[in-house]
Amino acid sequence: MDKVFIVANLKSYKNQQEAQEWLYSLRTNNSKIDFTKKEVIICPPFQLLADFSSFIKTNNLPFKLGAQNVSPFPEGAYTGEINAKQLKDYCEYVIIGHSERRQYFKEDDEMLKTKVQQSWSKGVIPIFCVQNENNPIPDEVSIVAYEPVFAIGSGTPDTPENAEMVARSIKEKKENIKVLYGGSIDSLNVKNFTSSSNLGGVLVGSASLDPLEFIRISENA
Repeated sequence: MDKVFIVANLKSYKNQQEAQEWLYSLRTNNSKIDFTKKEVIICPPFQLLADFSSFIKTNNLPFKLGAQNVSPFPEGAYTGEINAKQLKDYCEYVIIGHSERRQYFKEDDEMLKTKVQQSWSKGVIPIFCVQNENNPIPDEVSIVAYEPVFAIGSGTPDTPENAEMVARSIKEKKENIKVLYGGSIDSLNVKNFTSSSNLGGVLVGSASLDPLEFIRISENA
């Protein structure tokens, strides 16, 4: 059976000390998560990837790591960029096209397509975010996260029925694709989305900042 994906996007939060506390809590309280049925992916800020990777390996934890972004350029003279070759040392996944990147950093469809290609060239799997079923999805993408803008950080998620409809529409256009839902997910509503026949998991934002709530979400998904 296909695993349900639960992705934590920690965004631009947590310094090193806060991250350590988050990880210790995750280590202590994850025993009720059924990892045979769930792929739990944590996406911390860039500067914490090495710490998260080391902690997960040292403690033999069944979590995967992802990045929140990737450079559209390969290795080279691109000051300030983190490329896919560098991410591969720590990550299996990378979030591409999040609405905050599209809004605040003016990332357009062409740039996002290039980021997808760069990621795959080094074996990092893109989790490609779309705001609706009409956003272009690059051919190489196998995991899509539908995240309606109105639901992000608002506390008001889309309805499971509409999310299911959008996921079905995406799958009709593109075969063999996993669709996740993102936007005001919490431990109380997550099952409403993951029980949908066309949704294969969730992308969790603000609620993932609390490790205990993220664990509850992972348990309930």
